[in-house]
Amino acid sequence: MPIALFLAAAVINLNQLGFRPEDPKLAIVADHATRPLDWVVVDDAGKTVLAGRTSVGGDDAASGDHVHVARFTALTRPGNYQLRVDGTESGRFRVGRDVYAPLALNALNFFYQQRAGTPIDARWAGKRWARAAGHPREVAACFSGADEKGNVWSGCPYTLDVTGGWYDAGDHGKYVVNGGIAVWTLQNLYETGLARRVFADGQARLPEAGNRRDDLLDEARWEVEWMLRMQVPAGTRVALPVGPHDRSGRLALTPVDAGGMAHHKVADARWTTLPTAPADDKEPRLLYPPSTAATLNLAAVAAQAARLWRPIDPAFAARCLAAARAAWTAAQRNPAIFAAQGFTGSGGYGDETLDDERAWAAVELFATTGDAAYRAALPTGATGEPGWASVAPLGMITLATASGVPVTIRDGARAAIVAAADGFLAETARTGYRIPYASQTYNWGSNSSILNRAMLLGLAQRFTGEARYRGGVVDAADYILGRNPLGQSYVSGTGWKPLTNPHHRFWAHQLSASAPPPPPGVVSGGPNSSAMVDPVAMTLKGRCAPQRCWADDINAYALNEVAINWNAPLVWVAAYLDSD
Repeated sequence: MPIALFLAAAVINLNQLGFRPEDPKLAIVADHATRPLDWVVVDDAGKTVLAGRTSVGGDDAASGDHVHVARFTALTRPGNYQLRVDGTESGRFRVGRDVYAPLALNALNFFYQQRAGTPIDARWAGKRWARAAGHPREVAACFSGADEKGNVWSGCPYTLDVTGGWYDAGDHGKYVVNGGIAVWTLQNLYETGLARRVFADGQARLPEAGNRRDDLLDEARWEVEWMLRMQVPAGTRVALPVGPHDRSGRLALTPVDAGGMAHHKVADARWTTLPTAPADDKEPRLLYPPSTAATLNLAAVAAQAARLWRPIDPAFAARCLAAARAAWTAAQRNPAIFAAQGFTGSGGYGDETLDDERAWAAVELFATTGDAAYRAALPTGATGEPGWASVAPLGMITLATASGVPVTIRDGARAAIVAAADGFLAETARTGYRIPYASQTYNWGSNSSILNRAMLLGLAQRFTGEARYRGGVVDAADYILGRNPLGQSYVSGTGWKPLTNPHHRFWAHQLSASAPPPPPGVVSGGPNSSAMVDPVAMTLKGRCAPQRCWADDINAYALNEVAINWNAPLVWVAAYLDSD
């Protein structure tokens, strides 16, 4: 059983970044008292500007805490403040209209610093994070030979130049599945228009700044270009597994026309050690077999990019749309080629439920072309938060936000998103820390689940104009930025207790004084009570309440890795909260 926390003094947990003047303002106070507690907010001069009493929330199973809620929404004057409760002081926080813009810019800069195939320049990353190019001129051959499960792969009759893209996480792998949802999220933020102010040309720290194009779209293009390079040449036959895998992982390989499909990933033959800078990676780089999931990710993202780039760069848009159509056709021809899992040195990203990928790709092609051939595969009905293996909600968001979607389809998608948002808000009252996530199980990358829910809440606010949905986004951001039982800002460089030691091969200062810490704006995957498989997590297993199953340790890869699909919704949410 998790160990409950009994506190001798109140512990104040709140958003360590701060608050916009008009937004709700809550702190959660962990204290064993059963009576309300007095609180005051003081300014820089120590003068009391607001006072009140907490409401008693009671015992909270997800945190192990007995909680109180302090609400100080009436604090609207810009400035620096401190909350004091029953003799305990919080750190200093700020109220101001611009509190989220720096976070949005830092969170986007994460993607520049994860770029492969190019030097990372101190002008854009900061001196501590400048590094040589990792994997420049990356011309890779396909894996051939026996994998760890005894399957013998015959490779493929070509090599591909797959230079560029983003490293996925703390390792040096690059994955089409996961790259897809990450780049889609950035492109969607551009398409919704929520970030036009914060990411206008020249605002972000990017080599492309000043090119008269939106900085957000510039960064997204770096990944899209790489995804296009992962496409199998037309007319190529490759031996691939057709149909489900058996329990042992043994596969029946059949030569198929793989032209237009996408390779699942390009990655190292074996895991590298910590720390290893990208330029110091000496492992062979290999293309791993194409999969239907990767192919549909390519179809969706390339179709979305075609729509966005059409008025800006028609030639690039045409190339994206041609690739998307070819990928869709290839996925129709090869509907059940699942990602092989018998390889070491990289993540598997295995997914054998592909109806959601198919629906998502159909949406993006339909929104871009209006072609009725894609309409039959559109998603309908209820929706939830997206994830890399659950991408139908991405299609629902596009149906709700892209221009040119028929009104009846658009309105149905918006209704589904608002219904999902209502469900998330209903969960808030069931949680001690007042967040739109009431599960008693925290999965790998739980912070991204909360941030992805925040995206849907933000869209519901946009569709309805109702402030309660924005309040739900604020609750989610508050949790990520310190209003949690650990009093931890899960974002590096943000707050008085920020993330410092993520699982990452270059940002490895914990292991080597010559390696840098993480740059500002990197979000940790967060608590993970369901797959406590790393050496640090194993020491906590059975001893932590779900929200406390976390450690700021580079070796805690199940708890504290970083990933492009986790930082992307952080960019989206921070930009949304910066908007009026």
